[in-house]
Amino acid sequence: MKGIILAAGKGTRLYPMTLPVCKPLLPVYDKPLIYYPLAVLMEAGVDDVMIIIPPNEQETFEKLLGDGSSFGISICYAVQEVARGIADALLIAEDFIAGEQCCLVLGDNIFYSPTLHEKLAAAAAQKHGAVVFGYYVDDPRPFGVVEFDENGRAISIEEKPRFPKSNYIVPGLYFYDSQVAEIAKNIQPSARGELEISDVNLTYLKQGELNVVTLEDDLVWLDAGTANNLLESSIRIHDIQEKTGRYVACLEEIAYRHGFLTQKQVHAAGERLSMTLYGQYLMCL
Repeated sequence: MKGIILAAGKGTRLYPMTLPVCKPLLPVYDKPLIYYPLAVLMEAGVDDVMIIIPPNEQETFEKLLGDGSSFGISICYAVQEVARGIADALLIAEDFIAGEQCCLVLGDNIFYSPTLHEKLAAAAAQKHGAVVFGYYVDDPRPFGVVEFDENGRAISIEEKPRFPKSNYIVPGLYFYDSQVAEIAKNIQPSARGELEISDVNLTYLKQGELNVVTLEDDLVWLDAGTANNLLESSIRIHDIQEKTGRYVACLEEIAYRHGFLTQKQVHAAGERLSMTLYGQYLMCL
């Protein structure tokens, strides 16, 4: 399975913070924001990742993540010249996907649950169709909203509806089979001129091939797209780590658990960061 992170947004809702730096490189407590979606892919067992970035940012991303070898994975980069919607990522990554299954995650979305890896593994194991997730929010209007029938089966998806049919949204994490690039090619821009990921999901729904998995209350989902959300995200990550004694989105630890890195390699990474609590944590694994 291939992994795709769409990290090409300009971050206009975070101006002036994002005038000199790309949004996914901003800190969320003790790690860059981009670590969190990358952690999700690695938890799903993905070790081949494309990060879609804005123009003129590749050098900065490479300085942080390199080619992925420090985490035991492969990372390549592609540029989204013009923001055309989430589904555009599937067109940009078509050659990278190369007819395989893929997982697409948004670069400003944070997911955490002690059992998240189990849901990710189950979604990655589904060979046909698509798997998305349903997450309850108080105000679903800014998101893609999924409607269920009395049996819990998804029957509709609407993008940013004025009158939502449920309180369940589809957060920015999607698993697709090998036909997704062809589906993305055939959707038309919406009224706001974007290729909507909801239209891709709706196509799978009409084909009877969309599985919507509702997420439990213990799962933390955060959209770090505004200053308030960025602050809240940092506080939540701090509190989780203080309470559990475990780091959220520690890429080296995830790589070790999945066999991408050896314990010796993890400890070496910790030694390079030994002046930080993060590095000291790695040396104790």
